[in-house]
Amino acid sequence: MDEEALTALAFGPDAGPADSIPRDGSPRQRLLAAIVLGARGRYAAAAELLDPLRRGRNPLTASLAASTLASHRRQLGAHMVARRLDGEALLAIGLRGVGERGAATAGGGPGLAGSGPGLAGGGPGLAGSGPGLAGSGLAAAGSGSRGVGSGPAGTGADSPVPGSTSATTGSPPATASPSTSASQGSLVESTEDPDGLDLQGARADAFLGLAADNLALGRISAARRLAVRAAQADRRWRATVRGGWVGAEIELAAGQPEAAVAPARLAYETAVARHARRHIVKSGIVLGVALLAAGQDGARELLVAAAADAEKYELDSLGWVADRVAADVDHDRAEEYRFRSRQVLHAVLRRADPCVMRIAHESPWVPIGPG
Repeated sequence: MDEEALTALAFGPDAGPADSIPRDGSPRQRLLAAIVLGARGRYAAAAELLDPLRRGRNPLTASLAASTLASHRRQLGAHMVARRLDGEALLAIGLRGVGERGAATAGGGPGLAGSGPGLAGGGPGLAGSGPGLAGSGLAAAGSGSRGVGSGPAGTGADSPVPGSTSATTGSPPATASPSTSASQGSLVESTEDPDGLDLQGARADAFLGLAADNLALGRISAARRLAVRAAQADRRWRATVRGGWVGAEIELAAGQPEAAVAPARLAYETAVARHARRHIVKSGIVLGVALLAAGQDGARELLVAAAADAEKYELDSLGWVADRVAADVDHDRAEEYRFRSRQVLHAVLRRADPCVMRIAHESPWVPIGPG
């Protein structure tokens, strides 16, 4: 499978069995393969590819790999680990991009510390981070589920990650990964990539991950500031979609469900226009939850469709969350959805490494037990 085919699987309309995904090739091919494997809930396999990449000599690849691994960790509730990885990702490429001014976190700005359940790309949440819709832990507003959850699970969950941050300060970590300090001074902006696998996109990924982490700690103001920094770093389609997930989660966490609808709808419409299958499914979950929380029409159709597509395209990282939320809006099939959610989650955990399995079992956001 060549790079073009892997890109279509990661960011386009294609779908294929995870067993056919190659585990070798160029660093970019391995990164894309890890993204695809993570989307299918193959977290241990993804981590085997991501760990060497984030410890490599290329700061851009290291940053993207760390952000991807952070997203997978959050999807199973490992928010503390995700926070450290997001800090590592930002350190690898620096706080500022071309045309940006000021520091991101020093002097009272949004801190890198923070983790815990969140909708925006953190642990069970909407924005693709832990079981989350955005990659992020979706605390399903108006849902019977305890948590819903986008955006990878890795090895060594309990070991300190170079570049980890203090939980009590807003300053960036004092140390960086081996690839960071040696390469940072010569880092230059790369050729623009349509899917954001470049410096601007990597910086946005790191800021959005940190926003999710701070939101999970209840630091809503910090999460807002970090989300703004992400938008300043990159305004292309993928950053727009993920930023919409995080923005919706921030508003839901702030008790403003009506305000969550607009960013969630922007994410959904952008993903549909891009024909990005995985992002459409996740955006449908985020928008459906936002509409449900705001008491607006359309939630049931979106959530049922997301559950069906997650099953069809084998997106197990989203499937168990989509099923749990669909159970809350399709009462006639509620037990069927809940049963399937448990089945998919069990399969995901069987394909995770032991450390992440333990974290998931200890997390209040991952419904391991019956019900």
